[in-house]
Amino acid sequence: MSESIVLDIRNLKSHFFTAKGEVPAVDGVTIQVPPGKIIGIVGESGCGKSMTAMSVMGLLRYPGRVVEGSITLDGRDITHLSPRELAKVRGNEISMIFQEPMTSLNPVYPVGRQVREAILQHQKISKEEARKRVLEIFQAVGIPEPEKRYNSYPHQLSGGLRQRVMIGMAMVCRPKVMIADEPTTALDVTIEAQILQLMKKLCREQGTSIILITHNMGVVAEICDYVYVMYAGKVMEQAETFELFEHTEHPYTAGLLKSIPRLDEKVDRLYTIEGVVPNLLHLPAGCNFCTRCKEASERCFMEKPCLYQTRDGHGVRCFKYESEVQLDGR
Repeated sequence: MSESIVLDIRNLKSHFFTAKGEVPAVDGVTIQVPPGKIIGIVGESGCGKSMTAMSVMGLLRYPGRVVEGSITLDGRDITHLSPRELAKVRGNEISMIFQEPMTSLNPVYPVGRQVREAILQHQKISKEEARKRVLEIFQAVGIPEPEKRYNSYPHQLSGGLRQRVMIGMAMVCRPKVMIADEPTTALDVTIEAQILQLMKKLCREQGTSIILITHNMGVVAEICDYVYVMYAGKVMEQAETFELFEHTEHPYTAGLLKSIPRLDEKVDRLYTIEGVVPNLLHLPAGCNFCTRCKEASERCFMEKPCLYQTRDGHGVRCFKYESEVQLDGR
């Protein structure tokens, strides 16, 4: 990506220090987010997608912490800000939509009041002005009867409306970057499509960059500009969305795409990648994916591959491409 970068994550390592050992949940991840673009982070459960987001937001709690790397937001390093400094940034310059809105919204406060508090936390305006802003954002995210919904409690709203409230809360201060962690997981496909189109619209109109965390390659194809495929804490492949689908190069990405059901094919059983994600306490000595890879050689079990650039903007962590330009270390 040649564009200017609003969020630059470099060699990020976030580990959990447990009684059984050190767990490398995020292991040397580098992600660059240009302004006004939607970046997808995709992979199986437990691959490190959400931990990457939590690290960026400064929400990792003991026994987890960032041990290496940097997170730069609009030219400012926010990796080691104090809790007070980070509170000024979080929600104002960078915000997050969590996976399940019912557990993210306070059940005993009206949703309008909760969104209003997000504004008052960061901007010096009156409560009445903040209320007007909330009603405007409710209308912008497609919530019907904003005045009525302002005083509704979370349990009185459908899953789709609750997720719209969460998007409104994340966007109300017009942040530079918004992280959406599986924002459509609990929604039916019709509402999912509406939420995805809403995010795309807000990204286009407000110029906010979005990091979309998902396991759904269909969602990635629908709205993402660039994709990072993660596995066991590492980025295995990265490319522009069309490039990734048209020229898939890593065996793991190929397996993910092959497992998607197709309307033009009738099969008795969907394809699955054999094996399971390795225990992060006992990772293979070589490539993290070697135990599940049908193309693995003896070397794959002994050495860790670097990320190699195979085409402009296309990186693959596989020894098959080691003759290409190296993008990072092991």
